[in-house]
Amino acid sequence: MIQNSPSRLHNSADTLAGLDTPCLIIDEQKMDANITRLRTRLDAAGVGFSPHLKTAKSMAIAKRLLTTVHDPAAVSTLREAEFFADQGLTKLTYAVGITPHKLSRVQALRSRGLDLTIILDSVEQAQAVAACSSIDNPIPVLIELDCDGHRSGVRPDNAELLLAIAQTLKPTALLRGVLTHAGESYAAKNTDQLVAAAENERLSSLKSADILRSKGYTCPVISVGSTPTAHFAPSYEGITEVRAGVFVFFDLVQTGLGVCNMEDIALSVLATVIGHQHDKGWTIIDAGWTALSGDRGTARQATDYGYGAVCDLSGRILPGLTVV
Repeated sequence: MIQNSPSRLHNSADTLAGLDTPCLIIDEQKMDANITRLRTRLDAAGVGFSPHLKTAKSMAIAKRLLTTVHDPAAVSTLREAEFFADQGLTKLTYAVGITPHKLSRVQALRSRGLDLTIILDSVEQAQAVAACSSIDNPIPVLIELDCDGHRSGVRPDNAELLLAIAQTLKPTALLRGVLTHAGESYAAKNTDQLVAAAENERLSSLKSADILRSKGYTCPVISVGSTPTAHFAPSYEGITEVRAGVFVFFDLVQTGLGVCNMEDIALSVLATVIGHQHDKGWTIIDAGWTALSGDRGTARQATDYGYGAVCDLSGRILPGLTVV
């Protein structure tokens, strides 16, 4: 990794100007500061941390996020789970709704000693998981909740469906608890809305857990998380773990939400100017959307950065320029 800072620009062997482009650049000092910021907050609150590894997809960065290889983490694909299991991690949540054809891969990973938990939100999924499990080899499950109408999941107050799923998993699969993600936080217009989204995420999860516990299901895991709510939650009471991933690098969307400052963004793409269209005010670079991002998350925010803000080699924003 190369630290994107002015002091490194004077080194001869690894200057930014000498790199092939397009090239991904990570500012390690900023990344470490971002990690420390969230971990310090969660440690002070006494809540568990399950970083989402889908953002970096890197064991080198996972080592900075986790204290030991036995700490919990989340992934978004089974390929990621397989990769991190190969690297020695032992406790992962596959945080995307399961489909029956993937259960053989889940069992293969678990047979290697990986404590892999899956999520679901329907009786049909529960039936498939129960059929693939056994009392001696139960697949651990979290019921996914839709806490705000922005994601898949069971509505937190839908007692009938929650209990039907729990009953269907018995006796072969293992219900570990509930999981949700505050998708509404990405539409927040101010800090008050971020705080409200975080509290709704927490209370919704506790409501579902209470429904399950009232019928004898212990629900030891109550997992919540998004980068915005992780940084603005007024309370974690009753929550066992917080998941977040984007915070490692941050991005322009998080800046627009007020979660971070522009100076906190730890990841950028180095590109070379290859031409100009002076009459149109265009500068042509050698980095297209596949080298940058297809994500237009700032389009709904007060400042639309297109496919990215433009900086000089020292990381200073060049006003009035965006990637289109």
